[in-house]
Amino acid sequence: MAATKGLPTIAPYELPRADELPAARAPWTLERDRAALLIHDMQNYFLRVFMPDAPPLAPVIANIAALVGAARAAGAPVFYTAQEGNQDRRDRGLQADLWGPGMSAAAEHQPIVAALAPQPGDFTLVKHRYSAFQRSNLEALMRARGRDQLIVCGVYAHIGCTLTAADAFMRDIEPFMAADALADFSRAKHDLALSYVADVCGVPLPTARILELL
Repeated sequence: MAATKGLPTIAPYELPRADELPAARAPWTLERDRAALLIHDMQNYFLRVFMPDAPPLAPVIANIAALVGAARAAGAPVFYTAQEGNQDRRDRGLQADLWGPGMSAAAEHQPIVAALAPQPGDFTLVKHRYSAFQRSNLEALMRARGRDQLIVCGVYAHIGCTLTAADAFMRDIEPFMAADALADFSRAKHDLALSYVADVCGVPLPTARILELL
């Protein structure tokens, strides 16, 4: 039986603690002067399926806000991804087969959540596929600024965030997953994303540790 298209309603769950994170195969250490921050798909359309004042969403927004503030203070580039509404079916491609037509151009869908709104000097990339690198100039913007490490946070951990981390790895950019600044369909999916990245392409870290390193 085929899965239902569209996003699920997401029940609250607790975010992973630092002592619950999987050990990474990679030996990399995050360095302030090499790092960039990516806030992945934190648009109202994707967040509407969470309970707004409960975990994971409420603490994730707070943790991302802390990361954004630290990155800007450190002079690290801050990137956002945002999908466009009313995508042409030909442009949406195979994603339509799994998720339906996606968001509309309605004002309540497209904006990034107000608490994390981009500021002058930040970069907002149009999101086309799971990976933020696909059909964007993210890699070129990073290279031009001497950045070869990427901190990934946002939604959804096991879909776009994981695929972006894997794509970064394949471009010789070291990915770091901000483990408690990610949200997902469930704690099981969240843990799956962290385990996969730790095994094959990146380093999960708690927000507190990333803030120290920045």
